[in-house]
Amino acid sequence: MQPTARGPVDWRAAARLAGRVAAPGPVADRATLVELVTDLRAVAAVAAQHVVDATGLTPADGREPAAISRVLVVDRPRWAVANAEMFAQMAAPLATRRDGTPVEVPDAARLAAAAQVGGVLALLSGKVIGQYDPFTAEPGQPGRLLLVAPNVLATQRQLGVDGHDFRLWVALHEQTHALQFAAAPWLADHLRARSAELLSDLADLAPGAEHESVGLPRLDDVLGAVVRALTYGDGGVLALLTPRQREVFDEVGAIMALLEGHADVMMDEVGPAVVPTVRSIRRAFERRRDDAARAKGMEGLVRRVLGMDLKLAQYRDGATFVRAVRGRVGLDGLNAVWSGPGTLPSAAEISDPEAWVRRVHG
Repeated sequence: MQPTARGPVDWRAAARLAGRVAAPGPVADRATLVELVTDLRAVAAVAAQHVVDATGLTPADGREPAAISRVLVVDRPRWAVANAEMFAQMAAPLATRRDGTPVEVPDAARLAAAAQVGGVLALLSGKVIGQYDPFTAEPGQPGRLLLVAPNVLATQRQLGVDGHDFRLWVALHEQTHALQFAAAPWLADHLRARSAELLSDLADLAPGAEHESVGLPRLDDVLGAVVRALTYGDGGVLALLTPRQREVFDEVGAIMALLEGHADVMMDEVGPAVVPTVRSIRRAFERRRDDAARAKGMEGLVRRVLGMDLKLAQYRDGATFVRAVRGRVGLDGLNAVWSGPGTLPSAAEISDPEAWVRRVHG
């Protein structure tokens, strides 16, 4: 991991802990694993052109579709480490208070925060199938597309679907995310800036800050919630936010709903000509989502702690928005959403697509 400014979290320790305690993946023989990794790399390479065709979007810098992402097939520990790297960058505002003074935190407190964050990442490492990370890329370079091989294998077995088709289907979703950021190169900086605005306030909650008079929680009580929020939605963080922070959080949530809903719709748009069993995969995947949402006991508790039910709502609300807008103004009209920050939907517009159409298209 690249060195980062000293702040309230020891991110290297968080990465080490998350990688160490992440649960092992499903058991498989060497031939199965080699075929899995080889196929994931192959389908990721071809998926990019398919999503260009399905979305009507093209990279703003003219690069070839195959170059919109840097594909990494990873295991659970490497996913956890990669996300610790990403959060280290995203959480940089936590190292400095609004008045410009650095956040000085004792090593014991930094390690305690690392343990909390590392534990959350370890839990999440068994849940995420794929992820696009636009935030750790060097300027002018594409982001990382992470395909979590053991989770892909576990999910395709659970669903009982065709392995190759499922892997391509997953790659289509993640390459749609890569294309979103390639077609709207301002988007990563916009999300980074909005997240920084949210986190900059939290820096004032570092141990030793004079915050009790305004009834705000300590920083070491919210770090895990922030990681869950940035990865999976609310995760309980809303109760910890001020009204101004809640407004920013809702704005970021609307963007994430758009990104996820758009990818969820477009991964099916390629149709059976590209993914022959796409309809049966979607049916099985939706049944799995519904079953998970109804889970009780420990599984239900974990889902609530990680905010996964809210993430599911994000997918579905965003997909409803995308389908409604496309039905009203067509694919080109929908793609106006990527024109700039001013055309992104608000939280209210995600629930009222017609309001977005009126505002943007008149």
